Amino acid sequence: MVSSPRTRAAADASPRSATLAVTIFPLLILGGAVAALLAPAAFAPLGAGVTYALMVIMFGMGLTLTLPDFALVLKRPLPVLVGILFQYTAMPLLALGIATLLQLPPRLAAGLVLVGCVPGGTSSNVVTYLARGDVALSVTMTSISTLLSPLLTPVLTLWLAGQFLPVEAGDMAWSIVQIVLIPVVAGLVLRLLLPRLIAAIQPVLPWVSVFGITYVVLAVVAGSTDVLASAGWLLILGVVLHNCLGYGVGYLAGRLTGADVPARRAISVEVGMQNSGLAAGLGAQYMTPESALPGAIFSVWHNISGGLLASFWGRRRT
Repeated sequence: MVSSPRTRAAADASPRSATLAVTIFPLLILGGAVAALLAPAAFAPLGAGVTYALMVIMFGMGLTLTLPDFALVLKRPLPVLVGILFQYTAMPLLALGIATLLQLPPRLAAGLVLVGCVPGGTSSNVVTYLARGDVALSVTMTSISTLLSPLLTPVLTLWLAGQFLPVEAGDMAWSIVQIVLIPVVAGLVLRLLLPRLIAAIQPVLPWVSVFGITYVVLAVVAGSTDVLASAGWLLILGVVLHNCLGYGVGYLAGRLTGADVPARRAISVEVGMQNSGLAAGLGAQYMTPESALPGAIFSVWHNISGGLLASFWGRRRT
């Protein structure tokens, strides 16, 4: 089937829009965090809408997916499985080790562990694209890790974060189904039913994540300014270590399994970048407002580090 000029134009515009979005993203969420710190009372009421913002983000992610995105599991199972395995083992354990090493307060430690237990970040695919990585592999890993999150995230959080705070794993699992699984599947189905319409709006979709996560950061930071002021630098150090070690472990995993350079980059980005907006929302809902802070800070930092990593790798062929 020959695509229409409008569809082709939308397809051409989508990478440009995604590139612009991931470039501006850190500035927007950093600005949002600063605004929330300066005027917490003005943004604290946004907390009531965090769940809905996350659902919109995940619905937008679903609109970017197609069934062939999942076929790569059968064609190239090893790099997909390696990425997902390290996503759900290395990141939770790194978070636990860092929280213990830095002696973070229990509420912040639980929140950092929760960041390690969520699936890959929604902006990892764009960062992989800019880094000259294997985009198809990145999309597949993000998709599958997201679909597995209703099962794995609550179980891992109960096991590792339960030592810091009580965790309602059953309620969290159902919440993830509502926030993640249903919107993603709905977006995927809608794209199957209305492919031309969805193709036409593809350039807008990266901005759904940008503004949605900015909203979450505004709400979470505004609700926890006192805790951020007292433990801010220690928590930021923990988040930076978690993210950077995730990149390193992911790249090493790809190298040890014989993946080529583009696949190594995709695995590295996928393991290091988390769906931190989801972690912030779950932390606020099922733990404490303070437990949402690691997710909010991770949202700011991993997009800055991802942009820097993409800039570095984008200039290198090997």
